[in-house]
Amino acid sequence: MQLLKLNETLKFMSLRKAAMTISTLLIIASFVSFFTKGMNFGLDFTGGTTVEVGFEQAADLKVVRSSLHENGFPDAQVQLFGSSKDVKIRLEPREGEKADMISNQVLEILEQTGQKVEIRSIEFVGPSVGEDLKEQGGLAMLTALICILLYVALRFEWRFAIGAVAALAHDVILTVGLFSVLGLPFDLTVLAAVLAVIGYSLNDTIVVSDRIRENFRKIRIDDTIEIVDISLTQTLNRTLVTSITTILVLVALFVWGGETIHGFATALLFGVFIGTYSSVYVASSVAVMMGISKEDLIPEEVEKEGAEFDNMP
Repeated sequence: MQLLKLNETLKFMSLRKAAMTISTLLIIASFVSFFTKGMNFGLDFTGGTTVEVGFEQAADLKVVRSSLHENGFPDAQVQLFGSSKDVKIRLEPREGEKADMISNQVLEILEQTGQKVEIRSIEFVGPSVGEDLKEQGGLAMLTALICILLYVALRFEWRFAIGAVAALAHDVILTVGLFSVLGLPFDLTVLAAVLAVIGYSLNDTIVVSDRIRENFRKIRIDDTIEIVDISLTQTLNRTLVTSITTILVLVALFVWGGETIHGFATALLFGVFIGTYSSVYVASSVAVMMGISKEDLIPEEVEKEGAEFDNMP
C-alpha cells in the first residue's frame, strides 16, 4: 500500500542540522523539568493505598474529591474506571494506619454523600516496594538499550548502533519529559508504554538501517547523504502506513479506553510520533555525522586458497 507516490528523492538530510538542534533543545527542556519539577510518580513507585469502590448510581467525582479532601485525605486522587459507577481512589502512605483501616474511613466518608457505596478491592504498596519498582524499571530500560546497542553493532555496523541507541535514548527522554512537564502520573503502565516505545522505534530504525546498507551495496554513488535520502524516501510509505495504523488504535484507546489506561495510551501516542521522527532524523543523522561510508558496509572480499594458481597458463 502506498500513501504517497514519490517520483523524486526527498532531501531529508538537508534538514538534519535543524532537526538535531530542535531535538537537543527538547532534551535540555526535559532535563530541566526533571530537576526542577521532578516526576509525578504514581502509587506503584511511591507506595500507598488504592481503594476501588462501586456506587449505586453514577458517581460525581467533584463531590467525592471534596468529601475526601475535607475529611483528612487532601492527597486523594480520584478517577473513574470501567464505568461511571466505578471509582478508583489513590491515597499516599499514612504512618500507623493499615489498608483495611483506611478503606473503612473512606467508606464512611463516601456514605455521607447520600449514595450506597461498596468496597470492591483494596491494594496496598509499601514505600520500599515502590522504590524497588522504580530502580528495576530504570535498570530494565538501561539493559534494553545496551542489548540493542550490541545487536545493531553485530548486525549492521557500530556507527548504526550508536545512531540507533541515540534515537532510542532520545525517544525515552522526551516521552518521560512530557510526563514531567505536564505533571501527568507516571506509574507501571506508563513504564510499560515507554518500553513498548523502545521496541517500536527500534523496529523502524532497523528497517531504515537495513535499506541504507542495501543501497550502499547496490547503488554506485559515493555521496553518503544522497544514499541516505534515497533510502529514507523508499521506506517513507512503509513508515507512514505503520505509524498511522498504530496511531488510529492508540487514539481509540486514549478516547474510549478509560482513565485506567489513559497514561499508557498517552505515552504510546507521543512515543510513536517521536519514534517515527527519530528513526529518520536522529538515527540516520548520527550515522552520517560519524562518517558512515560505502567502505564500512561492503564486506571485504576474501581471497580463496589456491586462487593464485587459477590464472596460471
